[in-house]
Amino acid sequence: QVHLEESGGGSVEAGGSLRLSCVASGVSYGVGCMAWFRQAPGKEREEVAVIFTANGITYYGDSLKGRATVSQDNAYAKTTLFLQLNRLKPEDTAIYYCAARTSTTSCRGATNYKDWGQGTQVTVSS
Repeated sequence: QVHLEESGGGSVEAGGSLRLSCVASGVSYGVGCMAWFRQAPGKEREEVAVIFTANGITYYGDSLKGRATVSQDNAYAKTTLFLQLNRLKPEDTAIYYCAARTSTTSCRGATNYKDWGQGTQVTVSS
């Protein structure tokens, strides 16, 4: 089972930036795709970004498109996922989760992921 640990959340003012990180460990057979999701109070978990680990192809959800960049680092036999958030808005306030999937199929959608981190809180004040 993949263990995922996020970091980098915090409180920022509107217009600010944050860089989230997610370290994946316990990977035996490789990870096909990784993703960032977020969940605000009273709302469903929504996709922020997806990356295919083999070729770096990325997809973005509509809510942060143009303001978020997902990237990965596969050095030293571990995978670290990053999410750069720019021009943050108060409506971006949520818990941001990292998720991983060993398969390279069905990488869109929260229900397709079984390995999740604990989440990191992002709070944006106006």
